[in-house]
Amino acid sequence: MTGFASIAAEDEGCNWVWDLRSVNARGLDIKIRLPDWLGGLEEPLRKALKASVARGNVSVSLKITRRDEAGQTAINPDGLERALAQLMAIAAEAEARGLRVAPVQPSDIAGMRGVLEQRAMTDEDTAPLLTRLAKDIPPLISQFQASRAQEGAALTQLLSQQIDDVAQLVTAAEGVLAARQDAQVAGLQTALARVLDNSDGADPDRVQQELAILAVKTDVREEIDRLKAHIDAARSHLTSDQPVGRKLDFLMQEFNREANTLCSKAQFKELTTIGLDLKHVIDQMREQVQNVE
Repeated sequence: MTGFASIAAEDEGCNWVWDLRSVNARGLDIKIRLPDWLGGLEEPLRKALKASVARGNVSVSLKITRRDEAGQTAINPDGLERALAQLMAIAAEAEARGLRVAPVQPSDIAGMRGVLEQRAMTDEDTAPLLTRLAKDIPPLISQFQASRAQEGAALTQLLSQQIDDVAQLVTAAEGVLAARQDAQVAGLQTALARVLDNSDGADPDRVQQELAILAVKTDVREEIDRLKAHIDAARSHLTSDQPVGRKLDFLMQEFNREANTLCSKAQFKELTTIGLDLKHVIDQMREQVQNVE
């Protein structure tokens, strides 16, 4: 089931953005992208996701930028020493040549290469940030689940309508069985008469027995009964509060198997049409079931 969540926050001298999303998949695959220098967060994040999601390709990323504030940069003593030595050498050479050098401002020195450096994040530095980031995990997953629940509600409504369509088609199939039986009887009688007219010494009882066996082989009541059972199971799954995606996926295969058998046994125009309509609706259901957790 698809879902999306995003949280933006700032603290500990940093700005960050969480991005959590999922797309459909048969199993559960979690991909986590965190800054290389940030350790100790992936395991609790993965554990929380596994406890909340049973199916789908889930990806979560965290982008962190450090704010340009005091304390984010530090003076490099060696760089400052080199910069001052260069300035003194320049001033001395200028005076030797009779040139007057203007006073140097601290900001000029700070702007020289190597004087200031970005402060590295050490393990000690990241501990407060890790604690703060961990607090984002529950609301991030909660927002993600709310997104999935919204899609799930729409998906439930759609699947419920499709199951109702299957139920109506199964009822319609039952409704044509009587007419199909009459047509079969008439066809069998015609076939029997044709065989007896063109056979010398054919045993009428034996011929009738063979034709009766053929009628049993084309009986579809068992397929209709199984389709009804599948309909009840599908409706039960849709009202469950547990992950049912795999169960529904398997059930769609059973639906399709019964519809195929119904079509192969039909031998009656109206029943064949109903069987083909069944296959069409079931195919639509199979596509949507791939979105169910």
